[in-house]
Amino acid sequence: MSERMKMLTTFAILGFIAGVIANFSARIVVPWLLENFPLLLKADWILSGLAGAFLTLVMVVIWAYVSPPSDKVQ
Repeated sequence: MSERMKMLTTFAILGFIAGVIANFSARIVVPWLLENFPLLLKADWILSGLAGAFLTLVMVVIWAYVSPPSDKVQ
């Protein structure tokens, strides 16, 4: 398999995982947060920012573990 196909496959899998996490968040975590912190979390921009930050961190951590170490030292 070529390097390009490996990269595309990796990002497709990461996107799938991010979608599963987003679905889980929307169905379970968000209602719980709205029940326990109703005033703060009614602002949509806060929820979007938290979800985006969390998903980005997850994807970067996965990428860091999957990618091989670079031997280039500058």
